[in-house]
Amino acid sequence: MVQTPYIEFKSVTFSYTKQEILHNISFAVREGEFVCIIGGSGSGKTTLLKLISGQIFPKIGEILIKGKSITDFSKQELYEHRKNMGYLFQQGALFTDLNVYDNVAFPIREHTSLSEKDIENMVNNKLLSVDLVGTEKLYPAELSGGMVKRVALARATALNPSLLLYDEPFAGLDPITLVKIATLIGKANQDINATSIMVTHNIKESLPLADKVILLADKSIIFDGTPDSFVKNKNKIVQEFLQAASISFQLNEGS
Repeated sequence: MVQTPYIEFKSVTFSYTKQEILHNISFAVREGEFVCIIGGSGSGKTTLLKLISGQIFPKIGEILIKGKSITDFSKQELYEHRKNMGYLFQQGALFTDLNVYDNVAFPIREHTSLSEKDIENMVNNKLLSVDLVGTEKLYPAELSGGMVKRVALARATALNPSLLLYDEPFAGLDPITLVKIATLIGKANQDINATSIMVTHNIKESLPLADKVILLADKSIIFDGTPDSFVKNKNKIVQEFLQAASISFQLNEGS
């Protein structure tokens, strides 16, 4: 029996104005899969996340969530879809007037009726998982860029969502912090066994995390396949991305 994809795009075209951002896009994401969507600035990567989360809707085509078109969702169904989703924003998007503890606790308080003791246990566990024990009383303005990303990751995974969306999680990070965040994202995904979609232009740190790679360029999908086949692909645009990222390695080399 063929499993229904968690997410499926069917010939999706989208434009904010008259100019198309995405044209005739089709791909599927299986449950539990980690998909990296790679592309240059303005290629439509973040637009894909907005379409998946139901912030915007396609002009042409269908987006199916577990077999049902998102445009047919009731308000309650759209609410449940988003409730089952964790979203790590590019700049972290922490609430500036809340401390670390309350930022992570926010979705738990919003979507559950758990006691404060249970919330405290959940928050402490999430902060432990991102190596931020002891930062509970700090505010976003007191955190480094890497710490902001780690708090945002703890908040995104607070309710162990079935779907995780990452919008350029490595943007603005120094090389050492970038590697640490990549490691934590991989660990978080394994811990909760979520279906994950990451949009990024950072190829080197993203490929080891991925089960599948999608390359966007010229409003369309240029490549859709495994990381290994991506590295070996001879398509000119694929090779330009790999060369720009200075990648000339086999996946998992030396591991």
